[in-house]
Amino acid sequence: MISVINSSGIVGIEGLLVTCECDLQNGLPRFDIVGLPDASVKESRDRVHAAVKNCGYSYPMRRITVNLAPGELRKEGPVYDLPILLGLLCASGQLPPPEAGLCFVGELSLDGRVRPATGVLPMTLAARAAGMEAIFVPEANAREAVMAGGITVYPVRDVHQVVAHLLAEELIEPEPEYEFENTRPPALDFSDVMGQESVKRALEIAAAGGHNILLLGPPGSGKSMLAKRLPSIMPDLSREEALEATKIYSVAGLLENGRMVTHRPFRGPHHTVSAVSLSGGGSRPRPGEISLAHHGVLFLDELPEFHKDALEVLRQPLEDGQVTISRVAGSCTYPSRFMLVCAMNPCKCGYYGHPSGRCTCSEQAVWAYRRRISGPMMDRIDLHISVPSVSYESLKERKPAESSADVRARVNAARDIQRARFTGTGIPNNACLTPDRMARDCTPEPAGQALLERAFQALGLSARAHDRILKVARTIADLAGAEQIAAAHIAEAVQYRVLDRESLL
Repeated sequence: MISVINSSGIVGIEGLLVTCECDLQNGLPRFDIVGLPDASVKESRDRVHAAVKNCGYSYPMRRITVNLAPGELRKEGPVYDLPILLGLLCASGQLPPPEAGLCFVGELSLDGRVRPATGVLPMTLAARAAGMEAIFVPEANAREAVMAGGITVYPVRDVHQVVAHLLAEELIEPEPEYEFENTRPPALDFSDVMGQESVKRALEIAAAGGHNILLLGPPGSGKSMLAKRLPSIMPDLSREEALEATKIYSVAGLLENGRMVTHRPFRGPHHTVSAVSLSGGGSRPRPGEISLAHHGVLFLDELPEFHKDALEVLRQPLEDGQVTISRVAGSCTYPSRFMLVCAMNPCKCGYYGHPSGRCTCSEQAVWAYRRRISGPMMDRIDLHISVPSVSYESLKERKPAESSADVRARVNAARDIQRARFTGTGIPNNACLTPDRMARDCTPEPAGQALLERAFQALGLSARAHDRILKVARTIADLAGAEQIAAAHIAEAVQYRVLDRESLL
């Protein structure tokens, strides 16, 4: 007899509907699982065997074949334990077949309890997309699964509870619907920063347009302090963006108590991080830091100290907004639309150009230190801003600085302008402008065009740097509420290319 149970799995960060077919035949007792299962899926036969016996059901001593379809996609993880067990009970006549619109996901303990799993949100989204009416998930993952919306979620504690529900003896209470609320955790505030008004302005522009930014300055000037306060002025996260970020954290097993990611992620890996940890991968590919920073900020402090291969792996994701991991078993693509924020000292000792004159580095040593970052990588950073040491007067006066809430209001207003401009195009912000949209939205007035031409010739800019300046100028114009890019907007955008200007010295 054959039974068919619907389940769901994961490929990359996307879910897929999996059909669990269970067949019992006469012959010597044997339990085979087919359909490209990995080692953890194959181990399901031992967990299911023990769970069936310990829950008081009869284990069929026959030849058992379980097929996980579609067979061309690799199945990973122990989430197929529950559907396999239910398939055995249905095929052996101990349980009537469930309705076609029901889906089951969960790992089993040996006594029949259902353990939490990773990636439940994308699994639930896949079940909903396939037309499933309800999904049974581990009790600990029910709050996460219900974020998908449009599908009934039943929290499952153990096998007895599922069987009682399917027999209509004791129905499980479905999980209440999830109400999205954009909340911000307590964060560091820009009002704590004394001075550095020009740097705050550059960070405001970066947040408003989603631009990458490099902070260049001596130790103690406040580079890390400013970068860590950037999330407090980032625009609010929409429900669609929150759902995308939550899917990644769900697959990575990093969700906190099943809560949706409601604020923009901030990831700050140490400079010893490997290229694989940044991009993602492993024998079982998992999202890396650049994907965990999706719709948020990736902060690289002490940029020249990162391994060269780790930095170069960022080049394609910065352009494409996604990273593809290829392995022998297959390939998967993770989204990585993040805002890159970097900080570095001007030289090895950190005091090149400092008023104290205590720098001991030669000119050759300074440029050797800066050349650790390749030209193509630097070209992909829209704003290079100098962060000078804070003056004693600024520290002594302690004037109340502008709060993050005030800056964020302007950032949100600029993002609203961009959202209206790019409706239906799939472009999230000015930093992601495509060439055809640039020709339409980033044409400066004649005086601005002439200024940009002079800057292009004088600084020896690349075509990519030229486009970056135009995109930054578009954001500056949006912050000012201007329809067209003026010469003043171009001038301000050009001044944020510090390293391009210093290369002429």
